[in-house]
Amino acid sequence: MIEYAKAHACGNDFLIVESAALDKEQERALAVRLCARTTGVGADGVEFLRRTGPRSGTIRLRNADGGVAEISGNGTRCVAAWMAHAEGSKPGERFTLQTDAGARTCVLEAREGARMRLRAGMGVPGVQRASVSLDEDAVLVEGAIVATGNPHFVLRVEDESFAAYGMDWQTLGRLICFHPQFPAQTNVEFVHVRAPGEIAIRIFERGAGPTSSSGTGTCAAAAAAMRLYGCARVLPVHAPGGVQTVAWPEDGAEMELTGPAELIAVGQAFAGEPPA
Repeated sequence: MIEYAKAHACGNDFLIVESAALDKEQERALAVRLCARTTGVGADGVEFLRRTGPRSGTIRLRNADGGVAEISGNGTRCVAAWMAHAEGSKPGERFTLQTDAGARTCVLEAREGARMRLRAGMGVPGVQRASVSLDEDAVLVEGAIVATGNPHFVLRVEDESFAAYGMDWQTLGRLICFHPQFPAQTNVEFVHVRAPGEIAIRIFERGAGPTSSSGTGTCAAAAAAMRLYGCARVLPVHAPGGVQTVAWPEDGAEMELTGPAELIAVGQAFAGEPPA
């Protein structure tokens, strides 16, 4: 049996599995099976956690398709929430998690039972203007490539339908995600600037598709909005799953992401395929 915890951050849900005994293929297969919405537990991804000390550990994220992702801001926050619960932590305590994108520190700001608010360091983002050519229709999609520990393509849209270039955002997001320009695929964020101090987004996530929220996607959208669209350096970001706040004092400084994480359940899953 495999023990797991389930948590979500603004509807972006993850399973947390503490196991050092799984090899890479076992991790991949387990992630695909457990993340299935109708035949598994259901989740956007699995965070495999190995504790290295009090309030510290190493995590590896596998998306619902079994692929490895460098980092998830929401997933990292969910793991910190699980550790806070397991260790009886109080507001003000810090958690250090080593991800495939480097070490990230989360601070527990508040908790009420299984509901917590955490502030996470998200590294220093990189923002570069870019375009993607959709050859079939000779359409040039203007946007930005943003690095927040994993890859993102961010484009601005004019209204909150999030449609652009004659397509709904889900269709366009898929085309960009799997575009040959991104051989390892890319996350895609659509940004609507409501005001200089507020943006709304939609997310097509690599390995998962349309998602209600994404921590790194929120940061990527905010970084582009701050650098390219004249938005404030402390910015509420609205996604379907809820609001998170991004703070980036200046270029070259570390970006911080503040938002909720809530524990949903703990349970056990069969480690192998059931008999035919």
